[in-house]
Amino acid sequence: PRTQDTFPPMLAGGEDGNGHLPRPRRPRRVGGMGSPSGQAASALPHPAPPPCTDYDMAYFKAYSHIGVHEEMLKDHVRTNTYRNAIMHHKDLISGKVVLDVGCGTGVLSIFCAFAGATRVYAVDASDIALQAMEIVRENELSDKVIVLHGRIEDVEIEEKVDVIISEWMGYMLLYESMLGSVIFARDKWLKPGGLILPSHASLYLAPITNSHRYQDSIYFWRDVYGIKMSCMMPLAKQCTFMEPSVETISGENVLTWPTVVAQVDCYTIQAPDLETITAAYKFTSMLQAPLHGFAFWFDVEFNGPVRQKFKKQASQPLDVNMQNSNPSNKKKKADVSIVLSTAPEDAPTHWQQYWRPMVR
Repeated sequence: PRTQDTFPPMLAGGEDGNGHLPRPRRPRRVGGMGSPSGQAASALPHPAPPPCTDYDMAYFKAYSHIGVHEEMLKDHVRTNTYRNAIMHHKDLISGKVVLDVGCGTGVLSIFCAFAGATRVYAVDASDIALQAMEIVRENELSDKVIVLHGRIEDVEIEEKVDVIISEWMGYMLLYESMLGSVIFARDKWLKPGGLILPSHASLYLAPITNSHRYQDSIYFWRDVYGIKMSCMMPLAKQCTFMEPSVETISGENVLTWPTVVAQVDCYTIQAPDLETITAAYKFTSMLQAPLHGFAFWFDVEFNGPVRQKFKKQASQPLDVNMQNSNPSNKKKKADVSIVLSTAPEDAPTHWQQYWRPMVR
């Protein structure tokens, strides 16, 4: 099918493969406009911090739960890729000032301290920041890592920084992401030519088949302990497949090569670009199988500022119209040093994949 969709970053919350809502991530908080160069706009007024809403406060409270951080830290793909990226850019971090946006338990801040950072500002609005302070003390890094308990939009930092690091990605990349806060921090504190990790992100879309899931949720009602319940099947279809869900999609369920529906350059992206994503797409299935919906996943790249290649203009929205792309090709770009991928064919992560079902 060929069609054009507009994908809002804040989609209705779906369920995961176990029938639960996705774990809370950090709320999307859009900061002000940045400079056209994507560097710290020292000559311009600082962006005004957005108000802290009840929605924000609810998420800060949810994010203080240890289970959220345990899940992320046990995601070895995520955590090891960040550590490898920090060590890969050690020459740009050693002796420098780093800002960690949404530090959580402070693990990325501590990795930066291990890489030789002179000073690391670790900022988090949730009460997990109090535990991060204790973790920093336990590792005898209080002279290097400064934990600030508050929103990045509200804290005071009296110097520019050389590096911004953040694990800002949400489900489907932008759902409940912290990219708005990273933009705010970049425009207010990042020095010209500074490093942002991760530097780039791509959001992918592909049609999928998921017969096993369909049978488990729909055909289950045909015979329940010897009782005919086929009359429940229309309601099961409505309840199961009307909302997107977060679950693991295997590579064998993907019907063809994915299309890139959005690309993010963290050096130049502006807050208004996050409001909607519009993409035209066309797929030709490589398999004979029923279409059960579309899956989204993303990858992020950890490139230094000198290695930027597909830099976007600041005013360019996240609208793209691209041909299908072989997922293996995205990791073979000459300028890509380290990639964190959530693709179905790669090692699983806590982000899983985002599935937008089609009722059949």
